[in-house]
Amino acid sequence: MKAAELLAEMTAPGDAPPPSLGARTLFRLAWRTWPFIRPVLKHVITLLAIGALAGIFWLGLALLATDVFMNKVLVGDPIESFQATLLGLGDEYVTTGEADEPNMTPDQRKTVRDRLIVYFGLGALVGLLSLAALPYYSTWVRHRINQNLRVAMIVRAEHLSLKYHSHAQVGDAVFRVYQDSAMIVNLIEGAIVEPLTMLYALCFGLAFIGFFSPHMALGCIVMAVPMIWLTVAFTPRIRRRALANRVANSNLTSRLQQAFAAVKIVKANRAERRVLDRFEADSHRALDAAFFLRLEMVVLSALVMLLGGATLIVAEYVLAGWVVVEAETYLGALTAGFIGFVVWNIGAFSVAREQIEETLGAGYGLVRRWCMLQDLFIGLGRAFYLLDLEPDIVDPPEPVPFPKPLASIAYVDVRFAYEPERRVLDGVDLTAEVGSVTAVVGATGAGKSTLMSLLLRLHDPDAGRILLDGIDLKQLRVDDIRANTAIALQKNVLFAGTVADNIGYAAYGITRADVEAAARVACADEFIRDLDKGYDTELGERGGKLSTGQRQRLSIARAVVRDTPILILDEPTASLDAATEARLLANLGLWGRERFVFLITHRLSTIRNTDRIAFLEDGRIAEFGSHDELMARHGRYREFVEAEILTSVTP
Repeated sequence: MKAAELLAEMTAPGDAPPPSLGARTLFRLAWRTWPFIRPVLKHVITLLAIGALAGIFWLGLALLATDVFMNKVLVGDPIESFQATLLGLGDEYVTTGEADEPNMTPDQRKTVRDRLIVYFGLGALVGLLSLAALPYYSTWVRHRINQNLRVAMIVRAEHLSLKYHSHAQVGDAVFRVYQDSAMIVNLIEGAIVEPLTMLYALCFGLAFIGFFSPHMALGCIVMAVPMIWLTVAFTPRIRRRALANRVANSNLTSRLQQAFAAVKIVKANRAERRVLDRFEADSHRALDAAFFLRLEMVVLSALVMLLGGATLIVAEYVLAGWVVVEAETYLGALTAGFIGFVVWNIGAFSVAREQIEETLGAGYGLVRRWCMLQDLFIGLGRAFYLLDLEPDIVDPPEPVPFPKPLASIAYVDVRFAYEPERRVLDGVDLTAEVGSVTAVVGATGAGKSTLMSLLLRLHDPDAGRILLDGIDLKQLRVDDIRANTAIALQKNVLFAGTVADNIGYAAYGITRADVEAAARVACADEFIRDLDKGYDTELGERGGKLSTGQRQRLSIARAVVRDTPILILDEPTASLDAATEARLLANLGLWGRERFVFLITHRLSTIRNTDRIAFLEDGRIAEFGSHDELMARHGRYREFVEAEILTSVTP
């Protein structure tokens, strides 16, 4: 199952079946993380090796310490030969294997105790050093993997067409990149290392209990059956809750993004209370979703712990009876050379009880880890959904070089629709020559911006062709097209940073002189120099320190500084006064003598000063020519102009 198919299940209504996460799906999702783990594979292997060695070391130390302390120090039994070697003691401490051999003397027991304390001290020192260094190393490795996934998601999102972005919620994409992708951080540890460690502890614990009593081990296995049944029964509920939790938090992120993006409109319309009410409702839904997810996990955990507790109580009762009658352990005599639990005594009782408790704890840990894995893999599925989206705009298999110098641009019977039933462009034919300034004019919604978006390959035509010197736009690399086309949008987006940084944004290899020259073309140099630090003045978020007209001119300068053969300006003079507009158009005319300049505009003063006007109506170029030529025809363009004049003078 691909992540896109998984998402279809994950976005089903609340009463729909829970998303399927079978073994094959889990494996495929885990396998898809490999490209992001591979760059830091040697660090992952190092971490796993350190963890394995540490586990062996602490297990051996625990077994040694338990037997030596319980049977040798407390009871006084002689130590085994290998124990004497490890503790650096002589043969007088070692058992002979005879039934009536004497116990160690009090002094010998103290010596063994002291040597054991030294071992504990060394173990504590090693543990302290590992606890101080390993968590930082582990965090670095895991977050490098997350970084690789996040970058890949952003790269894919950037290459998706505007058709996708026009329908998708920004907040949802943010949540997928920031939160859902973070699940890969827990994959190695949460889905591989910890489950394997717990499974190892479970198997070792059962084997160790079997060493004392196979019947006790079998009893633990039997009690695992209802635990597994409960886990299977709760799994679909947990998956459904995990999905609802992520969807609710994704919606909350979208609500936050919308509120902050429209803060000016909210304040101007005194809509703070409405925004707050909507946010509070979404926040409560997210809180409830998180609560119910954890409630399902807690209920399952409580039931499993209840079964485990009952098992431990019964086991303690049975073990105590064996200690009273001093029954023999199952394999004690065969392994007396390694560990001295031959009969049931207080030491054997303590060790067996502790091992049963740890085994039950490992089983409980596996159940809880399984619950967490449901949420982990649902998050990964949501993250990979973004990676599975195929961009509509792709490079051709064998791209043609961008024509330089560029002599002509032609639209030939171009048709395009965002929705099948609503065609925006319906057979557009338009030709522009080098050195010309072409105004694209028409009523609101006529498709002017769409026409220019096709030139940038932000969309591809449904039919027809766009030709650059006779070469179809689809034969060129997307990067080559956009590297040779600059655009200043009607919405002037600026960033926190200096004025120079904003003008030079996305332009590479430019100098301060290039920035200042572009500002002069855009009639921005004068007001920039009046700022406190000129071109080095820091702008607020979204350029909030500037007026709308100033932001507009900076946006034009940003397009001009790229020095591309094609320049597209969307409503470039909408916020400018008449004098500034005239200077700007004159500058663009001089600057664009060897370029193509397209203006999308409604402003008549701007239209009159262009070389050619393309009047767009009903998805077609209804009229094309200079302002004077079109006015002389008494056609649709003249009606449009007269309507605009009438509107502008009507009080």
